[in-house]
Amino acid sequence: MNIPIVSTALKGLAVGSAMLIPGVSGGTTAIILGIYDKLIHAVSNLFKEMKKSVLFLTVFCAGAGIGIVLVSRVMLMALEKWPLPVMFFFLGAIIGSVPMLYRQSRVSRFHPGYILCALFGVAIVVSLGFLPKPEASLSLSPVMHMVMLFVTGMIIAIGLVLPGISTSHMLLVLGMYQTTLAAIKGVNLPYLVPLALGAFAGILLTTKAIEYALTKHAGVSYFVIIGFVVGSVLNVFPGYPVGYQIPLCLVTLAAGIAVITLVGKFSRD
Repeated sequence: MNIPIVSTALKGLAVGSAMLIPGVSGGTTAIILGIYDKLIHAVSNLFKEMKKSVLFLTVFCAGAGIGIVLVSRVMLMALEKWPLPVMFFFLGAIIGSVPMLYRQSRVSRFHPGYILCALFGVAIVVSLGFLPKPEASLSLSPVMHMVMLFVTGMIIAIGLVLPGISTSHMLLVLGMYQTTLAAIKGVNLPYLVPLALGAFAGILLTTKAIEYALTKHAGVSYFVIIGFVVGSVLNVFPGYPVGYQIPLCLVTLAAGIAVITLVGKFSRD
């Protein structure tokens, strides 16, 4: 089947690690590593090329899982010790991703309609902010809580497939980031299993549609994504720093912009 197991697992580890950094897209990291097209093809043809696709995705996901577990511990510790500077780093990464997304849109001539697409993206992320948080649903029955986690998994599946959309950023918007990190660290299966099943279902349902949209209507698709990113800045903003944290947060904000800009440079063909 000619699947380089070690290389695929290492690339999965890198993508899994990137997924837990808000503002850094796992899809973009996959493009940089030259594995994105193979992932889309494997998911789109899961039932047509069952053995090859399952082997490839199993190896990739095993590497990604290791990356997620390792990075989740570091991120959780950083958020506990330096919450505001870390959040400003994430904010910088989100802001810095906008020029990268514009380049990926491959727009040769700007059209006013793209503004409407961006505003539509802003409206989507603003509406997400009004959704009931899964943590807030703990007062519901266990079954309903799992259903909400499953639906949330389907929503964040978009971040697993779309280049430029950060899965962990979506978790931040939904108010689930730290809770999910804690669940990964503590192997909280009642939380993680329905979330993962929802994400898997969402990937199967959206992969072909997203692949078609990005191929046939790249400009429109990416401006919707840009709107999503711009609108999410308000949801991720942690508040104004005071005292000695002001210069520290400015430094981490600049560092976040610099990191995502560097990623964007590597993603250019």
